[in-house]
Amino acid sequence: MKKTILAMLLLIMAVSINAQQMKPEETEDWSKRPAIVTPAKPGNPPSDAIVLYRGPQDAVNWIHENGTSIKWITDSALTVSPGSGGIKTVRSFGDCQLHIEWKTPSVVTGTSQGRGNSGIFLMGKYELQVLDSYNNETYYNGQAGSIYKQFIPLVNASRKPGEWQSYDVIFMAPKFNPEGQVVSPAYFTVFHNGVLIQNHVGLRGPTEYIGIPLYKAHESKLPISLQDHGNPISYRNIWIREL
Repeated sequence: MKKTILAMLLLIMAVSINAQQMKPEETEDWSKRPAIVTPAKPGNPPSDAIVLYRGPQDAVNWIHENGTSIKWITDSALTVSPGSGGIKTVRSFGDCQLHIEWKTPSVVTGTSQGRGNSGIFLMGKYELQVLDSYNNETYYNGQAGSIYKQFIPLVNASRKPGEWQSYDVIFMAPKFNPEGQVVSPAYFTVFHNGVLIQNHVGLRGPTEYIGIPLYKAHESKLPISLQDHGNPISYRNIWIREL
């Protein structure tokens, strides 16, 4: 035991002496210069972002789940046309930073899951819940900002019905080995109206309404989906950065 402690002390001393003999530039890393990105001005995406929706001209970036042209209302915002079905991006994405703004109806109808319900599905499989959760009680892993049926948000940062809200998401896609086994789960970090509500949570599998989530190997990039849950939810200022 004494020999082990002595050896550790000698090692610490050697490292300390070696550090004192080093020059500052010996620990400088010049191997990869970061790309220059122009930061966003309020309401605008950063210079390297892919714009998914900022106006009617961007409707071409979306199609319905069945592959048909979108029937949602497309003006300054993208608004669910109840009963028309969900939509997805034409392009596919994996690891990403996503910014999306959303608004529930100002006229409140329904309660719990029947009030201002929609969802944002990363890779079409992993749902970040959209819901009017302002003075609206529901199961906590189903309220706004939840990773649906898996993770309760750290806090409820919801604005009043009819007010624009924002999600800023860091999403890491799951990784699979050649045998199809998951070696790294999907991860979510989410800010709701600038407040951290999901802190690098590792998902147990794709979103399931009934039952236990279970991973199955899939592509490294897939479309992002917006859900039609029967409520006229609006989305705007949607942009994404591939990581």
